Amino acid sequence: MLMTRTHLLRFSFFCRMGVLAHLERLEAQVTESRTKSAERQRARAEGGALGARIQKLRRLRDELRAEVQRRRASVKASTASVQPDQTAGMSEQDVLERRWEHAKAMLQAYRFTGLSGRLTSRGVCVRISTAFEEHLLESYFVDLVIQKPLRILRHSVPVFIPLEKMAAQHLQSDIRHFLFSLCEHLNAYAGRKFQADRLQGDFAAFLTGPLRRNALCSLLSFTYRVDSGAQSVAFSARLLYEDLTVTLPTRVTVACEGTEALSRSWEHQRASHEALFSTKPLHQVFASFAREGEKLDMSLIS
Repeated sequence: MLMTRTHLLRFSFFCRMGVLAHLERLEAQVTESRTKSAERQRARAEGGALGARIQKLRRLRDELRAEVQRRRASVKASTASVQPDQTAGMSEQDVLERRWEHAKAMLQAYRFTGLSGRLTSRGVCVRISTAFEEHLLESYFVDLVIQKPLRILRHSVPVFIPLEKMAAQHLQSDIRHFLFSLCEHLNAYAGRKFQADRLQGDFAAFLTGPLRRNALCSLLSFTYRVDSGAQSVAFSARLLYEDLTVTLPTRVTVACEGTEALSRSWEHQRASHEALFSTKPLHQVFASFAREGEKLDMSLIS
């Protein structure tokens, strides 16, 4: 039976509608593909920036280690001026005066590190001023008796700083090394404590529970919440500082809590948080959260 003109028009119309629907599906697929491609490019760019930052930090670490080794070698060479063979035949008073002069020169050489002091009737009282970034923090003193053997008369160093261990290792053989190590430990402790205090004081609104820390502030754990549009997701963080002479954690673990942990977007956020905590001080990371809301300031790690 032949189709009428009306039937033909309807058939043609439905054919055109089918073609248009197919074209729309193709356009949607192309748009989705382009979006995914752009996301992959952004992820590669962020990964490349993070890798460059890591390489930069490693180079800086190696340079600092080399500088420390160079200074230690220089210190060992300079201590020859107070070796026993050079004090043979000298009176006890002359030996003490030599040691005092050596202590004065040592304090002048290390003044830029926060070391200062004054001579006492029995030796030297060393003052160690700590700082982090541009902030001056606590000061401590160590009162040394210059005699054989050298000994610590009194001090204000916190009990959890391994002072006795450092003294046993270096005080008799290399007093500069002893003071340098003590400065490293005290400054690192002050820097870690400063970051934890800033987190509790300035960014408490992000925390969903107490900030847990040990006396050395070498282990921090806390939970915090980040908002993204209508969603609010909680993360738990654990920061471990295995090296007690550093102010950035050596091991970071961030977990996304709740059912949101299955979301790929929140997994990306979690990984970004770990990278930030590993490369920037705590208060800077949370300041970034406060400025950007749910958008991480990835320039911090580039």
